Amino acid sequence: MNLSALLRQRFDAGRPVRVALIGAGKFGSMFLAQVPTIAGLEVAMIVDLNPDRAREACRTVGWDEARIASMRFSTDGTEACTADDVEVVIEATGNPEAGIKHALAAIEAGKHIVMVNVEADVLAGPLLAEKARERGIVYSMAYGDQPALVSEMVDWARAAGFTVAAAGKGTKYLPAYHAVTPDGVWTHYGLTPEQAKAAGMNPQMFNSFLDGTKSAIEMAAIANACDLDVPEDGLLFPPCGVDDLAHILRPRAIGGQLGHDGMVEVVSSLERDGRPVFRDLRWGVYVVLKAPNDYAAACFKQYGLPTDSTGRYAAMYKPFHLIGLELSISVLSAALRGEPTGSCRTWRGDAVAVAKRNLKAGESLDGEGGYTVYGRLAPAARSKAQRMLPIGIAHGVRLTRDVAAGSVVTEDDVDLDPNRLAVRIRREMCDRYSGRDDQAAPHVQR
Repeated sequence: MNLSALLRQRFDAGRPVRVALIGAGKFGSMFLAQVPTIAGLEVAMIVDLNPDRAREACRTVGWDEARIASMRFSTDGTEACTADDVEVVIEATGNPEAGIKHALAAIEAGKHIVMVNVEADVLAGPLLAEKARERGIVYSMAYGDQPALVSEMVDWARAAGFTVAAAGKGTKYLPAYHAVTPDGVWTHYGLTPEQAKAAGMNPQMFNSFLDGTKSAIEMAAIANACDLDVPEDGLLFPPCGVDDLAHILRPRAIGGQLGHDGMVEVVSSLERDGRPVFRDLRWGVYVVLKAPNDYAAACFKQYGLPTDSTGRYAAMYKPFHLIGLELSISVLSAALRGEPTGSCRTWRGDAVAVAKRNLKAGESLDGEGGYTVYGRLAPAARSKAQRMLPIGIAHGVRLTRDVAAGSVVTEDDVDLDPNRLAVRIRREMCDRYSGRDDQAAPHVQR
């Protein structure tokens, strides 16, 4: 709770925290909007494939022309990772391959890295985080994004002596969404294609939020950062409002919907018939706590926590997340405290590619949010044993045989280039990690 005071000391000493931002999309733009009001935090460089678009993003968020004119813009992310005047690198491209490349460059250069790029983190995070720790630098989730917020809540719960029964987020979900393609995405957001285009909204990216891919990726990231289990056959997406979190997200043996304590799950803001859930958590995050004793359970009730019928399970939640508007918390935590706001510690969950329709040999996959596959959460050990294809490398790869709709695509179904960076790093990670429980970072209880 002293980041602002620590930053003030740096500001007074004339040593601002200097950052390079790679990727000036929505997340990056929201971060840029806050920078002028944070004394002691400066952006040294902005990297984007289209520098003119990045300049326009700066104008959109309120930067004056003098600030824009003094900014260094580049198209080379590696340049940002190796610049002498950069202390922290923010990777916000959303491209798994680019994210791995930039993370490795930043680690090699001894720069702290904040990975907005959850796609890259889930593809190879255990290995990237290990390489960063070996170099004595911070590899961090991005505060404001849901995985970092959930990781904070889990850490708080464990530090307070509670068992974490469940943790996750809310989203808008129906089973039919798994088959939605970019052509049909905007009706689900209440927009016309023309309105979305005018707003600069990417249909494939927004479709990944809808078809379950983003949820799979984010829950894998949380499982890997918090040492939590994932459902054997993918997320359940139970309809659930905030008042019922402790009732629904507890073990099936006592009336809930989870296999056991210590799991990730996403709750839906829609009932299965499409009706809205009462007091939904569409934009928020949660943690379900289990009281260690009768006294603590009594305190849950005395202090107003929503509990299940036994009184032993209680829920805490945060109804909103502000993504890039909160990103400075990660940057300052890395630079001033040497601490991540959540970081991959083990390999428990994976996000794998599942066919949206019957796919034919010779077709090319188009990755998350596209026309061919969506991402499903899977246990890491199972993913490795069955050679499931990670969604992060399911883009631009050709099928060598047919895959039926609803089936997981495996590495044996596609023609993978072994020299491709993402493939090489992923395989190096798989060689080092098995997905077993005994690889988790130690803590008191799960």
